[in-house]
Amino acid sequence: MPVSTRDIIRAIGHFLFSRANREFLIFLFFFATAGIFWLLTALNETYEEEVKLVVHYVNIPKNAVLTSAEDDTLRVNVSDKGINLATFIYNKTPKAINIDFQHYAHSAGTGSVPTSDLTKLVAKAFPASTRVTAIKPEKLTFYYNYGERKRVPVRMRGQVVPEKLYFIADTICTPDSVTIFASKTKLDSIDVIYTQTLNYAEFHDTLTLTASTQKIDGVKVMPHEVQLQFITDVLTEESISDIPVVGINMPEGKVLRTFPARVSVSFVTGMKNIQNLSVSDFLVVADYEEFSRQSSPKCNIYLRRLPEGISRAKLNVQQVDYLIEERQP
Repeated sequence: MPVSTRDIIRAIGHFLFSRANREFLIFLFFFATAGIFWLLTALNETYEEEVKLVVHYVNIPKNAVLTSAEDDTLRVNVSDKGINLATFIYNKTPKAINIDFQHYAHSAGTGSVPTSDLTKLVAKAFPASTRVTAIKPEKLTFYYNYGERKRVPVRMRGQVVPEKLYFIADTICTPDSVTIFASKTKLDSIDVIYTQTLNYAEFHDTLTLTASTQKIDGVKVMPHEVQLQFITDVLTEESISDIPVVGINMPEGKVLRTFPARVSVSFVTGMKNIQNLSVSDFLVVADYEEFSRQSSPKCNIYLRRLPEGISRAKLNVQQVDYLIEERQP
């Protein structure tokens, strides 16, 4: 037998207005009423909170470049009733003040807003009932120049360590250099810009991330972010044979003969790097100025050159027998 809408409404009404449920609804009503009164009382109390205030610099000449942050942030302690504080504490758009660049700029490439002026500007950003109790920083300083710039390379700062049995075969920074704007003194003192400190570990695939550049007072960096790509490879132990031993610092007319004449080197590298290696990438030497002063029939040999991406390189022998021959005319 189908259930009618009237039956459903009657069943709901019976459920809601039964004695037990009616008492529960009455409890909820008084509970909600008490909560509303408590909230109104709490919002009417006076509180002190710290809020952020954005600083915009305006009236900047076209030939001037602001080398400090174009949008500084002040931390302001304000006191007011809770209902007034809530309106701008939870506002998604933060309050802001405008600083007239030309009014506060000095000829030495810096500008400053005195505490008294800053206090007045901050106070105007809030309702008349709000009392400003503290401003951090108390004095606002900004830097600028008239286009002096310099191009410098970017270097990574921090630790990026892949999983065991993997290593970083290559690091690509895009862009690999940035333009900095600052006073001539600071431009002359900066040769490289570092990234923010990075800490990444336990990865095996190529890691790509965006990093901010370091912040330096009075220096504007363009762009202020770079993309870093850490290309990983699998570690493997390999060796290359038949590397000739070359005599260095040999007197004119003399030739070094070693036994063996060729040696091997073992090393650790990436799987992708093996196919690109050749004997000519390595240089093994014996130094005449060293072994000529010794009476031993053996001389030390050294690995003086090896390609990038190689680690833990080791010769299969550390000494070889040798003879010095006169070069035939």
